[in-house]
Amino acid sequence: MKVVQKTIITLFAILMLAASQAFATDGNSILVDEWNIDTAHSNINFTITHFFTPVDGSFEEYSSEINFDPSDLENSSINVTIPVSSINTENERRDNHLKSEDFFNASEWPNIQFESNEIEQTGDNQFVAHGELTIRDVTREFELPFELLGVMDHPMQEGKKVAGITASAQLNRTDYGVGVGDWAATAVVGDEVNIQLNLELTAPKDDMASN
Repeated sequence: MKVVQKTIITLFAILMLAASQAFATDGNSILVDEWNIDTAHSNINFTITHFFTPVDGSFEEYSSEINFDPSDLENSSINVTIPVSSINTENERRDNHLKSEDFFNASEWPNIQFESNEIEQTGDNQFVAHGELTIRDVTREFELPFELLGVMDHPMQEGKKVAGITASAQLNRTDYGVGVGDWAATAVVGDEVNIQLNLELTAPKDDMASN
């Protein structure tokens, strides 16, 4: 009987140890900060040339899953979805043309999607999110360099902290099939698109997230 009891106690101890190790492993991802974009103080902008002149635009809607901790990049990730229908160049006729089959074909492919698979630090508060960018039906590897501008307790929202991120990147629209037929030529609408992201993020304070 004592042998059976001892065996049961030993198995119980092993199970408890395994459970505690699993919890510790999962804890790394749990402790990574999950940030929400404050859309009232953020923007996703782009610039492209028409003949020789830069034309500015933005996307007014976007959703995201941002899990980011500079001390735990292995478990950090950035996923962003942008509805093409939210494009705004302050010209309704141009915006409708950009949504049409000539360019984004929003009725067929309504979203632009970026999904990271790795984030690396390249300098003081400097990072690069490596991942895949999907526009229309084309998915390509894409690098998004960004800078962490700062993190602090939110002075206007109790129990939260606030952070700022800015990012700049370039892509060629024709690599993603944005512009077909006559619009694939780059004499009128340029090929290179400059992207600028300015994001204000909020998350629960660390002491609350760990409870």
